[in-house]
Amino acid sequence: MYVEQIMSSEVDSATVDMKISHASRVMKDRGRRYLPVVDAEGRLVGLFGHKHLLQAEPSAITTLSVGEVNYLTSKVTVGQLMDKNPLSCTRRTLIETAGQIIREHKVGCLPVVEEDRVIGVISETDILDFFLDITGSNLTDTTRIAVRLPNKVRELANFLNKISDGGGYISSVVSPTSESSKERRTVIVRYIADDPNKIENHLKALGFEIMSEDLPARPGIPL
Repeated sequence: MYVEQIMSSEVDSATVDMKISHASRVMKDRGRRYLPVVDAEGRLVGLFGHKHLLQAEPSAITTLSVGEVNYLTSKVTVGQLMDKNPLSCTRRTLIETAGQIIREHKVGCLPVVEEDRVIGVISETDILDFFLDITGSNLTDTTRIAVRLPNKVRELANFLNKISDGGGYISSVVSPTSESSKERRTVIVRYIADDPNKIENHLKALGFEIMSEDLPARPGIPL
């Protein structure tokens, strides 16, 4: 999947000559942590965020009066504090690639550009929401099962077939690479079934190494 499928297309932006007080109001009113900074043609020239607002706040030991502080900060512009060479991506950047950039460079978001113009923003929250989606974490009627399988051809397919044969509908499958070795791999599956206990017992009887299982909550039935 590509960035264009999960990015925020409604973009609030700032300009280099915008006062930080104005930018602060925009961020508060619109619930934004970052504002791409653009020129008159909509081209990306910087990135402004909460860290820049903190930079503009006076020191706790300042001897200036409140009036003097307010006067000085009212003169500061976005262009004076923004990141002037922000990282960005395109609409056709893979979501996992965008996540790697955000993680490795410790940034909160990436402006999405097309022909140098900002067309969207992808943030840490967008990446997290995508992760929760592909793992099925937002589904409320699924059973989650983790199993250790031999790291061989057709072992995963065989395991999923056994769940399906028992009447389970597979909702999501993930296999963390950090948990895998040459001999074994960890697989986490979410599935929907009328009788998850029956499937669990069947899998155990077949000798699968089940690590954990969360059954869906049902009214009046304690887990």
